[in-house]
Amino acid sequence: MARDFSPDVDDFREAVREVREKPQESRRSEPAHDSRQRDEDRTLSRLPEVRESHPREVPPKEARTVLYDRYRAYDLRESEAQTLTDLGKFRVIAADDLARFGYDGDKGRMKQETTNLIRQGLVEEKRVEVSLSKTTRMYTLTKACRNLVLKSGRVAREQEIYSGFVKPKEAKHDAELYRLYQKESSRIEARGGRVRRVVLDYELKKKVNRDLMRLGRDKDDPARKQEVAERHGLRAVHGRIPVPDLQIEYEMPEQGIARVNLELTTGDYRPRQLAEKARAGFTMYSHPDDASRVHRILNDRELTAEILSL
Repeated sequence: MARDFSPDVDDFREAVREVREKPQESRRSEPAHDSRQRDEDRTLSRLPEVRESHPREVPPKEARTVLYDRYRAYDLRESEAQTLTDLGKFRVIAADDLARFGYDGDKGRMKQETTNLIRQGLVEEKRVEVSLSKTTRMYTLTKACRNLVLKSGRVAREQEIYSGFVKPKEAKHDAELYRLYQKESSRIEARGGRVRRVVLDYELKKKVNRDLMRLGRDKDDPARKQEVAERHGLRAVHGRIPVPDLQIEYEMPEQGIARVNLELTTGDYRPRQLAEKARAGFTMYSHPDDASRVHRILNDRELTAEILSL
């Protein structure tokens, strides 16, 4: 899902690549519609099947942990501490998604524990408008709790932690990234990988722009710009460094650290935007209603991409 910014980006798995094929003489006589349909069928046939993401194992209710700040100790259930960590990584999570992925579908326990966290001043709750006729309940960390999670030792040192609600449109965007993460992390774990951290577009954009500014007069030099992109697991495309919605850094046995860049594409994307994301090597996720349009646009530009259903 595109935001208002788009600085300039590699999926180390080469999940997306540009395909330029010169048409053969025997194909030039084919009707345009039939040729386009053949291209779309070929692209669809390449799409990998995605297993349904599996909720993680929920710690038993009796499992407890203590988190400390400067003035207070918080005696929490282990599952409550996990909820705080998830909220910090993704800024906001919708109640239904938190129940599904964080509590294995146990909405009653999720509601009980989030109520307890709200009462202790660790979590905020808000109803956010997600369409003209629908709102959904979302959760985020309080500012004080952000510091608590950062000091807890439960997240990687490089992992950014967020707190507080943003604009409704951005809250909806971030909530969907939590669902997208669950899909992709299941694929990583199925291959034996282990997720180390997640990087939201806010953070990635800030770091890319910081490094570009440090180049001074060389910031527009293509070679130097590519160096900046590669430093952050990205790829320069036509002088820009596209930034994904979400980057997952993970570790594979005997292979070291890898990154995958994920983009949630919607019907609002312009063809040029989609082409840029494909050339940047992003793995794309789409809602079922948007997938056919995304396929059509990429086929028209002779691009193929890994497009998965959210």
